[in-house]
Amino acid sequence: MIDLQRVTDLWRRCDVVVRDLPFGLLLAVASLLPSLHGKGTQVGDLPARPFDALALVVIALECLPLAVRRRWPAVCLALVSLGFALDQIRAYHVLASNAMPIALISAGAHLERHRRVTVLLLSAAYVPLAVALGRLGAAERVEGYVVFYLALALAWGIGAWLRSTRAAEAERRRHIAEATRAAERTRIARELHDVVTHHVTAMVVQAEAARYLTAAPDRLDAALSAVTGTGRRAIADLRHLLDLLNPDHSDPSDVRMPSVGELHTLVEQTRLAGQPVEFAEEGRPAESAGSAEFVAYRVVQESLTNALKYAHGSHTEVRVRYSEKEIIVEVGTDGSGSRAGSPGGSGRGLAGLRERVETLGGEFSADRRAGGGFVVRARIPVGSPS
Repeated sequence: MIDLQRVTDLWRRCDVVVRDLPFGLLLAVASLLPSLHGKGTQVGDLPARPFDALALVVIALECLPLAVRRRWPAVCLALVSLGFALDQIRAYHVLASNAMPIALISAGAHLERHRRVTVLLLSAAYVPLAVALGRLGAAERVEGYVVFYLALALAWGIGAWLRSTRAAEAERRRHIAEATRAAERTRIARELHDVVTHHVTAMVVQAEAARYLTAAPDRLDAALSAVTGTGRRAIADLRHLLDLLNPDHSDPSDVRMPSVGELHTLVEQTRLAGQPVEFAEEGRPAESAGSAEFVAYRVVQESLTNALKYAHGSHTEVRVRYSEKEIIVEVGTDGSGSRAGSPGGSGRGLAGLRERVETLGGEFSADRRAGGGFVVRARIPVGSPS
């Protein structure tokens, strides 16, 4: 049994000339059928002439060039036009003369260069053809020649419309591809910012604190162990992100996304960096939380990173409340700590959080407290796809 899909795939892989040739051959064979003699296009209404050897040449000129109508549209149009002119002057009126509008449509759609020159040359060549037909005794009036010229112009216009439509579609796809790449770069940059900033900030703060513990070996060893542990976690997370950037990585189920279930670990890491954190949770995450859990985790992570940067050592409160419809996160510091030795910020973190939360239809705010300090609040609807 013939595999139609396989045959179709093989046909699509053939060169465009091979795929365009059968139509020209079919039209040539049909033009040789006695029942179709005189069924072609007639300009001038000259009496039909019986077939002779030149008629075969005319049919070949009008049909065979259709094989290259997409590869070399100018060559196709020139040869078909020559055959069409001979066909009208000799009054064969073969069925193959219908190839003229096909060649015009193909040229209008696929001709890349000298399009205006081509139109001018064809228009100029139409005038001597009409004059020659008139001298041969054609009964066609001027209005008839004008109408036929407009029909040819319509064929070219159809091809030009197809060309513009194809170009517009290509431009639309290019814009979509660029927007997709930009969105992916933004997502990757956001993930790198969240992961690298948090870990590196913790390491800098821990290393800075270790400078003052040389007289307490036990505490110094614990501080350096915390730096080492943070560095290892940073390397693991970076390797995970780099795996996602690998072109061979195509299994979406292999993507590890942190969730609210890892908040205890995140808080403990921040405490090891010297930040006193009070953590409280209310309720349980909904089973359909989806991306809301991941965004809630990032809100807490970025807020704790900022606390380490700008209020190191200050009392920090993390409160997370779960319900069936939303996750509410609030992270606040009293602003009594120090930012000495902490790296500065770029401002991308809070902007990225706001975008994440609002993408899910939630609300986000980051404001200074009236009595000093800073508080970040987020309301994240659950049920969004992960």
